[in-house]
Amino acid sequence: MLLRHTPEVWTSFPSLAAGALQVRGITSAPVRAAACEAQPPLERARRRLAQNSESAFPEIQAWRRAYAAMGMKPTQYRCAAEALLRRLRLEGDLPRLHPLVTLCNAASAAYAIPIAVLDLRHVAFPLEIRPAAGTESYQGFGGDPERPEPGEIIYADPQGRAHARRWTHRQSAVSAVREDTRDALIVAECLHAGGADDIARLLDELHAALARLWQPPVVRARLSAQAPAVALQGGAQEA
Repeated sequence: MLLRHTPEVWTSFPSLAAGALQVRGITSAPVRAAACEAQPPLERARRRLAQNSESAFPEIQAWRRAYAAMGMKPTQYRCAAEALLRRLRLEGDLPRLHPLVTLCNAASAAYAIPIAVLDLRHVAFPLEIRPAAGTESYQGFGGDPERPEPGEIIYADPQGRAHARRWTHRQSAVSAVREDTRDALIVAECLHAGGADDIARLLDELHAALARLWQPPVVRARLSAQAPAVALQGGAQEA
């Protein structure tokens, strides 16, 4: 069970820094505790937004440049962290979802770093973050299947499914975290200067929160061009 960015991604985006956590024993029970855990990160995000809008953050500007380089309009397709920060600025809070998603959304807003959270039961491996061939299938939350554009970066599995479109823009309904999710993969990615240090701090913070709410992650890794893959613990589909 491998998670990896392909060489094309590292070559095209040499400033990429990424980290991954695999956590088991997840339940949807600790809703209130997760909301409490989310408050300190959200307060940090609110303080930062009080000084500048999210579009001025270096972390978000780096993603906007990447989207432009991929031929996408950055204000049409925002990375997930920008979308969360924009909602937090306009509405003052983020929606309360599954407690794991609530926790990760708060961390994403605090660090301005996109975080993907996938239910590992619905992912085949190896899971690759790579340019799309254009033949993959993506299932949106609206129910209509889509085909990623050739060349856009996706989370792709060997069954031809895209678990995220436009890299960090939008995840698939297929592997979304649900009430019965037990084994999850968390992936954080950034492109700004100093991103590797921020990824390390983000992983520290999430690791501690996960340990308090459920149990410590069974896998924790930082990914780089020199170490582009992480082996996860078994139990999901392997192709």
